[in-house]
Amino acid sequence: MELNLETVKRDVATALREDIGPGDINAALIPAHTCAKAHVITREQGVFCGRPWVDEACRQVDAAIAPRWRVADGQRVAAGDVLVELSGPARGLLSAERTIVNFMQLLCGAATRTRRYVDAVAGTGATILDTRKTLPGLRMAQKYAVRVGGARNHRMGLFDAYLLKENHIAAAGGIAEAVCQARRQRPREPIEVEVENAGQLAQALTAGVDSVLLDNYSIEDLRSAVASAKAGVTLEASGGITLEIVRDIARTGVDYISIGELTKNVTPLDLSMLIIATDGTP
Repeated sequence: MELNLETVKRDVATALREDIGPGDINAALIPAHTCAKAHVITREQGVFCGRPWVDEACRQVDAAIAPRWRVADGQRVAAGDVLVELSGPARGLLSAERTIVNFMQLLCGAATRTRRYVDAVAGTGATILDTRKTLPGLRMAQKYAVRVGGARNHRMGLFDAYLLKENHIAAAGGIAEAVCQARRQRPREPIEVEVENAGQLAQALTAGVDSVLLDNYSIEDLRSAVASAKAGVTLEASGGITLEIVRDIARTGVDYISIGELTKNVTPLDLSMLIIATDGTP
């Protein structure tokens, strides 16, 4: 999934609108001709992410704001590191501050959490995936952070891939029926089906699916599923995945491990933006 710059513009415009509204009465206290320098620092280690949203926030608030980047997306950072230096009109810097920091801390948090999982399964052959469990309106941003963290994106939404889960199966009348309808609707589209036990796995394999999501399987059940799967059918473990057990899950031989907490459990990186100089000149 490529970064959609129009979505970045929309994200930033929405954030600025809810923060600044009809005008920043706080920044208006500063003389219009005052210029300043600021920087954003991190107070903890992590993986940096968020540059496109910061660049866009500066552009939308005041094109005279000039970011000077000290890090790149995907780079590991340590406590005390300066991430970006900003210079320009003081009013603009003050108005953009919260939007800049909000995007950076959110996306750094997702990228950092993702990198921990990616590092945990290194060398096993398993690939970490995200899910649709994202903050409303910020799915593309969070999925970008997952990629920056070293994992891969699952589907973007309900429109770009088949993943027939328990409610789809129940509504359709069963696994075979759901797969049959999907094949009729879009014959060339790969089909993934969620299963919860060996019986459902057998049904999915008989139906000729391309991929199976093994939901809340134990380690032993995952090994059994890997042993019984057909050639060419990929297996994805999901449900109840934690950092403590993810390597054991990867060692069972599954192809993918999807983890909702990469994006749904938001733990922002601790960042601060500080004005470090003013010169009072245009």
